[in-house]
Amino acid sequence: MRYYDTSPWYGLTKSERRFGAFLQNQTREDFIFSTKVGRLFTEVPESEVPPTMWKAPLNYDFKHLYTADAVKKSIEESLQRSGLDYIDIVYVHDLSEDQVGDRYPYFLEQATKGAFKALSQLRDEGVIKAWGMGVNKIEPILDCIDVADPNICLSATQYSILDHEDAVDRLLPAVKKAGVKLVSGAGYNSGFIAGRERFNYKDVIPKGMHKKRDRISTIAKKYDLTILDAALHFVLAADEFAAIIPGSSRPEQVKSNVDSLQKNIPVDFWKELKSEGLIYEKAQTPE
Repeated sequence: MRYYDTSPWYGLTKSERRFGAFLQNQTREDFIFSTKVGRLFTEVPESEVPPTMWKAPLNYDFKHLYTADAVKKSIEESLQRSGLDYIDIVYVHDLSEDQVGDRYPYFLEQATKGAFKALSQLRDEGVIKAWGMGVNKIEPILDCIDVADPNICLSATQYSILDHEDAVDRLLPAVKKAGVKLVSGAGYNSGFIAGRERFNYKDVIPKGMHKKRDRISTIAKKYDLTILDAALHFVLAADEFAAIIPGSSRPEQVKSNVDSLQKNIPVDFWKELKSEGLIYEKAQTPE
């Protein structure tokens, strides 16, 4: 494993601190590290910590802010928490309608005038090596490409073996034309492909997804594969994707991901999925 992705949002700065403790014993050139901007954190009494999804978060409150000063402050704090001299990739986090609601146009304008320009400047200075959007939707990536010069974007829910048609038609051509690479943040649809009753961070499962998942699993068994094997290789087959963050919460899941990556998947498997309409005819598949 050479690529570590985190955010000050995760655990209210806890994740970055954990990475700092771990990475201080690693050779800097041996890994790529990405974190995110878009929220600023203020230490507060334990009684004032806002409710979040995190288990035992640290004592911090936060606010969304995409100005140039906020981005510079956020990166400075991330460098301190991680103990690194520079950051390889910085993603503009959750600048998307599903996260900030009807404030999206306001924050996009704020980022266009502030965050985007500041990140390009910090890239020129060598404080960061690359930057882009880290979002769940397609539109923010397209909007950013229109007004700025990102290098790489984290697409968190838009491309998986189960759900990829919109990305094939709109996202992949746009990033290819702009010379922007992608990282997949939910190639397993936040656990649904592995059997979890959650799809793209939500408890509501889109109609037909259970049937589609089960059918792909059945076909995979014919080839002595699992749907997880197929899901990993499907994402990485797209030229636009530089990496995938499959996600792991237990050591055995890490091993499973490595095993899946090493599987040799026959071309006939992909042909069968396409013939049944289980994957989009225009989607790239492993050769």
